[in-house]
Amino acid sequence: MYYSSGNYEAFAKPEKPKDVDKKSAYLIGSGLASLAAACFLVRDGQMKGSHIHILEQDALPGGACDGIEDQEKGFIIRGGREMENHFECLWDLFHSIPSAEDPELSVLDEFYRLNKHDPNYSLRRAVKNRGEDAGYDGKFGLSDKSAMEIAKLFMTKNEDLYDKQIQDVLSQEFFESPFWLYWRTMFAFEEWHSALEMKLYFQRFIHHIGGLPDFSALKFTKYNQYESLILPMVNYLKAHDVHFQYDTKVEDVHFIRRNGKKYADKIICVHDGKQETIDLIEDDLVFITNGSCVEGASLGDQFTAPVFNTEKGGCWKLWENIARQDPDFGHPEKFCSNPEATNWESCTVTTLDDRIPPYIEKLAKRDPFSGKVVTGGIISVEDSSWLMSFTVNRQPHFKDQPKDQLVVWVYGLFTDRPGDWIKKPMRDCTGIEITEEWLYHMGVPEDQIHDMAVNSANSVPCMMPYITAFFMPRTAGDRPKVVPEGAANFAFLGQFADTNRDTVFTTEYSVRTAMEAVYTLLDVDRGVPEVFNSCYDVRTLLGSTTKLLDGKKAADMKLPLPAQIAKNIGVKKIRGTVIEDLLKEYGII
Repeated sequence: MYYSSGNYEAFAKPEKPKDVDKKSAYLIGSGLASLAAACFLVRDGQMKGSHIHILEQDALPGGACDGIEDQEKGFIIRGGREMENHFECLWDLFHSIPSAEDPELSVLDEFYRLNKHDPNYSLRRAVKNRGEDAGYDGKFGLSDKSAMEIAKLFMTKNEDLYDKQIQDVLSQEFFESPFWLYWRTMFAFEEWHSALEMKLYFQRFIHHIGGLPDFSALKFTKYNQYESLILPMVNYLKAHDVHFQYDTKVEDVHFIRRNGKKYADKIICVHDGKQETIDLIEDDLVFITNGSCVEGASLGDQFTAPVFNTEKGGCWKLWENIARQDPDFGHPEKFCSNPEATNWESCTVTTLDDRIPPYIEKLAKRDPFSGKVVTGGIISVEDSSWLMSFTVNRQPHFKDQPKDQLVVWVYGLFTDRPGDWIKKPMRDCTGIEITEEWLYHMGVPEDQIHDMAVNSANSVPCMMPYITAFFMPRTAGDRPKVVPEGAANFAFLGQFADTNRDTVFTTEYSVRTAMEAVYTLLDVDRGVPEVFNSCYDVRTLLGSTTKLLDGKKAADMKLPLPAQIAKNIGVKKIRGTVIEDLLKEYGII
């Protein structure tokens, strides 16, 4: 496997890999990474679909990329996915997957046209005082000290950030800035999360810094992620005779060593309540999704709070069983041992009449029934004890959603704190109570809040104990490499597999690990697109610096005396050069 850049290889069809017709593949899990790996096996590996077997513990595919209408509970979305132009592997995949809406178009075609005709941006990013604009006016509000801390973090070597928390490298001034509110609510970072992941995010999305306050950097699917992304992939795979086996919980994969190589030898699973063993041969490939951000997720309903389930579920136990066999297979305990540090809770609120939508329209400053962008991303409640945010995507959010209903996604980062209206921790609240708290912060008159939450909405809360497990501080080797050293017939996929430079908690990361795994194990003669190199583009760096400083020139920053002297000397030396022109163009001097 190797990386490529540019579009030369993007349009090339690779030769058929040697001996691929003799090979079979077993994919553990049916989340985005696993489905993507199956698609790459079919498209680029040219493996027969009938030789590909997907083993899934649940009754539906999709993993964290879900979106269903439960006949008893109602519409449910545990989370949502934000995308951008430079998800190189994602778009490489989806330009080949037919749209479920129009088979003449690819998923990429559909997505591209939608976001061209209806570009995403937010008209209100944050509120306080029960629905008033937070007043940031798109500013980051970073002090010179905080800006310098970010610059230092950006330049720090990865190994110097191993096992460090964000609060170890950024000071309190930074955490009091609007920038941190934007950042932490958009990505779900906390002070105790990994400084390394924070740095990787800065580098990965430096080209989008300017679009952070209004979400103009983001793009969204037409419907929920399940219907817009997962179903087209499933349809594509079924059309190629790929075998899906649900209600199959893989408990362990057994490995052996032979001739200096490591081989997956057996898959031990429980199918329909009966334990089974799948014996593997050298020509069998195994793709393992190790760990899961939605493992242990629990649903409540209007009248019931979800359970805060800290018991390690199937994906974590599977990884633990695998990791015991070889130190190269990672250390799951680094990620799943502290659910108090990795949880947050969401709630899917469906409006049932015309009482709540006017409040949404007032805050979003758009008609939520227009079929176009509504909030343009989350609106965060700055003074919420739960640090609540909510979003209304293009409606309908589900294909079968009634035209007079809206589906709203609400989430809170602090589930252990009493609310401002409902004096209970979010994790102890029913759907009605969470909706009451939301309506309170929306500015609904207090005497109407309870009745509207009971009669004008249906709400399904979801507690996720490991939703930010991949953000926990880590060091080298805590995540297994996509293809570990010496691995002959197996690979790891998803958010807890390790690849270079890309960032977890993205659809791109899942697809990238899948692409790298397939291309490595089958020796596909085509490059995997490298991570977008915006962090090496001096123009992007200069422009983002100006935006981080809210338009203030970097030359006007208050620096220690030695740095100020060096800066003045440097400015004189570049006078009359193209460097001076470049710095002026991007507002640095």
